[in-house]
Amino acid sequence: MARPRRVNKYRRAAEQPPRDVERLAYGGARRERWRGADWFVRDIPAHRAEKSYRCPACGTDVLPGQAHVVAWSAEHLFGDEAAVRDRRHYHAHCWRLA
Repeated sequence: MARPRRVNKYRRAAEQPPRDVERLAYGGARRERWRGADWFVRDIPAHRAEKSYRCPACGTDVLPGQAHVVAWSAEHLFGDEAAVRDRRHYHAHCWRLA
């Protein structure tokens, strides 16, 4: 019987598609076009939602334990640090509907 071929782990890693570097650089956020501007958007699963926030779209609370999205401007006038400081937490459906 023939022995199974061993796969070189370095070759296997080289064959995998490259990761989205921008997404890695922004904490797993994806870039979206919303209301005529570019935004970074990150999904927050329910088990990671630890605090209460006010949704700017509907004005009600995003409660602890509730899955939601965090969004910040990709085109902030004062740069990335200011954009991250100005990030907002939206209900997922409010973000999709707005």
